[in-house]
Amino acid sequence: MSEGNRILIIDDHPLFRKGVRQLIEMAPDLQVLGEASSGEQGIAMAKELDPDLILLDLHMTGMSGIGTLKAMRDAGIDCRVVILTVSDNADDLVAAIRAGADGYLLKDMEPEDLLGAVGDALNGRTVIGERLNGLLARAIRAEAASSQRESAMLTEREREMLQGLAQGLSNKLIARNLDITEATVKVHVKNLLKKLGFRSRLEAAVWAVERGMKQAT
Repeated sequence: MSEGNRILIIDDHPLFRKGVRQLIEMAPDLQVLGEASSGEQGIAMAKELDPDLILLDLHMTGMSGIGTLKAMRDAGIDCRVVILTVSDNADDLVAAIRAGADGYLLKDMEPEDLLGAVGDALNGRTVIGERLNGLLARAIRAEAASSQRESAMLTEREREMLQGLAQGLSNKLIARNLDITEATVKVHVKNLLKKLGFRSRLEAAVWAVERGMKQAT
């Protein structure tokens, strides 16, 4: 089994967990490390198993997906986390992104599309369900309209970071493209988020795309 493709599923619906597990295990290069039926159990398993990617339900009995995600980030769990949910509510989407999600997908997407998105997420890209991009863009646009964000305040290096975010790249991929260290990328991304007043890299990415920075093809 290839390293770097280990997945943990956190969802309180056993039939859905089973279906997702069976789908993922059809791909020879993916491995499901385990399943958790609650946020609390998921956090414990994430600490123990150190997965590369977590597929996390949003609305669970007890600890919510957002609460689980925040607790994981606070505990230093820095693996990729993608929300997999039935909710196409803009508030849920924005809340998940601001809590540190690396993607947001809907449970009714086609199986092959889900596998493709999982692969993209494992490769360091941000994944958003196709019909959700407009929702997120409108939410970010409305917030930006009431603020004084301006990319001109950024340094040249920070602009390069913003371009990387707009392409959905992880810190590791940005560092590789610019031939600098991942630690340096983290510092620059932190600075540009602070300057622009965003709480997550994905918010900055959507804003950048809205301003003309094209996604990588």
